[in-house]
Amino acid sequence: MNQLEGRVAIITGAGRGIGREHALLFASEGAKVVVNDLGGSPDGTGSDATPAEEVVAEIQAMGGEAVANHDDVTSWEGAKRLVDTAVEAFGDLHVLVNNAGILRDRMLVNMSEEEWDAVIHVHLKGHFAPMRHAAAYWRDKAKAGEEVRASVINTSSTSGLFGNIGQTNYGAAKMGIGALTIIGAAELGRYGVRVNAIAPAARTRLTENLGGASSQPVEPGTFDAMDPANISPFVAYLATAGCPLTGKAFLVYGGTVQLFKPWSIVDKIDKDDRWTVEELAEQAARFDVTFDLGSPFGTIGS
Repeated sequence: MNQLEGRVAIITGAGRGIGREHALLFASEGAKVVVNDLGGSPDGTGSDATPAEEVVAEIQAMGGEAVANHDDVTSWEGAKRLVDTAVEAFGDLHVLVNNAGILRDRMLVNMSEEEWDAVIHVHLKGHFAPMRHAAAYWRDKAKAGEEVRASVINTSSTSGLFGNIGQTNYGAAKMGIGALTIIGAAELGRYGVRVNAIAPAARTRLTENLGGASSQPVEPGTFDAMDPANISPFVAYLATAGCPLTGKAFLVYGGTVQLFKPWSIVDKIDKDDRWTVEELAEQAARFDVTFDLGSPFGTIGS
């Protein structure tokens, strides 16, 4: 208990699902929480202040401290207001959990430009914009001589890191979040900021219609591996001041946490001159191999 005592955290998309569980656990561990949620539908349309307000009420009822924020994380000005909300309400900011997201699944040949743009916008820019403004805040503190022990936790997906049919937009954004995490960690470490990512697998509004483990019934009294609350303890650990991890991505599912290995070069052909097409037709055929990515979920994304 109280592993996050004194920490101020922003959690985006915290009105429902995994984000809600993050907010409740963070508060129970002593964090002061900014509950951000636009309150839209799973496809990103509409808005409703109720979910964020309800989570804040739950936190306050258990004796915690929280405020609601309804800014759109894809808005440059909204993301700045989100960071300002934390500082104005609680005097500081230590943790940013980027969790907000939507789905507009479609096979590649049928996907519209709007379906592509909407998902890329919410996931990729919706991670970058809050991270950018939080990073500027922490940089300024570090340059002023203050100690910064900050943490960013991004939300990627197996749909991006492993791939999943029917989710080119979502998967591309989630793979991009993986790169954002690695580069962010490399750039922000000098200011005392750690950046990690999780790829969660849990039952939420976004996964309930995807089939697989998300839709399987759970026997009463047995451990529900797809309960979204299973994801939050590891996210809370990544948010602690003493956690050493940075630049990493983790698959989190049930009671299991697995570390991803980023892209790496595993084979090569070379010569001391420019290749000809004929030579490559002979030599490059060795690259026609299949890799076991280690996905425990087949092609089902988070």
